[in-house]
Amino acid sequence: MDEAGSAMTAVAALDDDLRRGMYDYIRRARRPVGRDEAASAVGISRKLAAFHLDKLVAAGLLCARYEPLGGIRKVGRPSKVYEPTPADIRISIPPRRHDLLADILVDAVLTEGDQENATQAAVRVARERGHHLGTAERERTRPGRLGAERALTRAEEVLAGYGFEPDREAPGCVRLRNCPFHPLTARSPELVCGLNHAFLQGFLAGLQARSTEAVLEPRPGECCVALRST
Repeated sequence: MDEAGSAMTAVAALDDDLRRGMYDYIRRARRPVGRDEAASAVGISRKLAAFHLDKLVAAGLLCARYEPLGGIRKVGRPSKVYEPTPADIRISIPPRRHDLLADILVDAVLTEGDQENATQAAVRVARERGHHLGTAERERTRPGRLGAERALTRAEEVLAGYGFEPDREAPGCVRLRNCPFHPLTARSPELVCGLNHAFLQGFLAGLQARSTEAVLEPRPGECCVALRST
């Protein structure tokens, strides 16, 4: 399951007052919580609590293990206890990746060189991030140098996971129907579109897709970049 699917599963699991109540209680407790305590917190039976707690585990919101409660070792099987996972659950429709934009800007501030201004540093970092992504994908699949068709197909597969909503508009063109950085683009279109362009240029370079290029082709309501075979 992809990141968006996992987030939707987690949110759906919390669309129940009992589960949400137990999840909130366990997060506030900041320690392992057993079934009896969780059941008491929302006023239900231990058996029903176990059912809902295991649903929260399956959704990736809680983790469970067996251990003696209160640090007291007793004869017999240890109790099952629950704690929150470190998962950061977010859903945006259409997808947004403000975390990626924030990472780029923070790294730009931290690594800005003497011969760069802030915008130049951000563009450099965006290109490096894209290059790293493309290189990782190339090494994972070991395709060698890619022709235009395979490069566009690979780009569609990878960029879909980053919220770009790629669409094969023509045999040699992939339009990116969604800007993952919207609505921040409206505040500074030149900066954000420049970062998007640099990120996708770096991605194609890391992928070694020399027969494909990222070009600025702004359209209302879409990403400002298209991928075209050359």
